[in-house]
Amino acid sequence: MKYDWILDVLVDLRSFAQANGLDALAEELEQTRMVAMVEIEASSEMTGAWPHGEDGKTRSLAGRPRTGARA
Repeated sequence: MKYDWILDVLVDLRSFAQANGLDALAEELEQTRMVAMVEIEASSEMTGAWPHGEDGKTRSLAGRPRTGARA
């Protein structure tokens, strides 16, 4: 996946926090890793979606045609 690297970074940060007695931070980083996993999985399941909310099929944003859209 495109964003798997961030999961590795979060694991590294959590390990550092645990090794240095930063238990609350380590716990928060684990929660953050879980949120990242859910969001990454959800984004990989989206079809026809473009960045910034633009639909790849209709080329509209929130149901409205793009201004200046090319035919």
